[in-house]
Amino acid sequence: MPDKEQTVQHFLDLIKKSRRGKFKIYIGMSAGVGKTFRMLQEAHALLRNGIDVKIGYIETHNRKETHDLLEGLPVIPRRKLFYKGKELDELDVQAVINLRPEVVIIDELAHTNIEGSKNEKRWQDVIEILEAGINVISAVNIQHIESLNAEVKEITGVEVKERIPDSVLAQADEVVNIDLTADELITRLKEGKIYDAAKIETALKNFFKSQHILQLRELALKEVASQVERKVETEVTKTNAAKHERFLACISSNETTAKTVIRKTARLANYYNSKWYVLYVQTPKESPEKIPLDKQRHLINNFKLATELGAEIIKVENSNIAKAIIEQCEERQVTTICVGKPHLNMIRLILATNVFNELLKKLSASDIDLVILS
Repeated sequence: MPDKEQTVQHFLDLIKKSRRGKFKIYIGMSAGVGKTFRMLQEAHALLRNGIDVKIGYIETHNRKETHDLLEGLPVIPRRKLFYKGKELDELDVQAVINLRPEVVIIDELAHTNIEGSKNEKRWQDVIEILEAGINVISAVNIQHIESLNAEVKEITGVEVKERIPDSVLAQADEVVNIDLTADELITRLKEGKIYDAAKIETALKNFFKSQHILQLRELALKEVASQVERKVETEVTKTNAAKHERFLACISSNETTAKTVIRKTARLANYYNSKWYVLYVQTPKESPEKIPLDKQRHLINNFKLATELGAEIIKVENSNIAKAIIEQCEERQVTTICVGKPHLNMIRLILATNVFNELLKKLSASDIDLVILS
């Protein structure tokens, strides 16, 4: 019976997948590269070809050339909400689903919805629309991708608050990079095509420094190349060995180290289009009665982050950390273990070395790779 049930479930999953809308994302290295402009151009082309396309939400940022492109495109009215004494508007998800256009254009994928909305994030609205069988074209800047958050902060000095999980990007059927050179982008900024005149000087001294743009451009190009490679692996070279890679990120209750290990392992798994896990071994000294509340909170937040990035969470109780790691590797056919490089004093280092040596001994007898992440 279980086999029959599994077969039925598999067929239901196939039906749901075929009913789901197609998802296209435009990615850019920063604001002002022309993502919204390109989406509106595509909307006009679809309309000319007899496709029922509608604008669900577009943010023109008062850029004339972008705003002019809205002319002649059917727009779904936004949902009006009052928040803190102000009238604000949001994407009307239910109106989109009720009208059922073939294609809907929804800008600002990383946007956080107004408090009281059905979904906290716009990307959740988009998933709901896709599941209703409607095709979606959307856009996002590279700095809003969750696993790149630390890298972007290192480049720009700014921590981007609005982010989308990598798993959302992985659901896209098509990812397109809107690319400009650093000089072209800076010229657009100086001409007032990105921000108001009052903001130009500040932008040039901060986010729009040439070296920042170059590094963000590299991240965007790499991300799109990685998405294309995944598509080739899944649709063209079905027997590609890279699909058999499995990563295990080992984390502790240390918030900063754990976040780094999670994000970097997510990048590796994303690159190889592989399944990955996050393992937390709870030793007796970190039992719920003994572990401080702030560390418990950090763990919960890190589990949430890992889940959003597509990991499966494993939490085990064991006094022998190395043994617990090896057991999980054998059970889940892990090919690569990822651990953080700890910042330890001498006594902790001696204690940790015993665990590390035990892990190395056990790994030497297997084909599992060990990656130490800085």
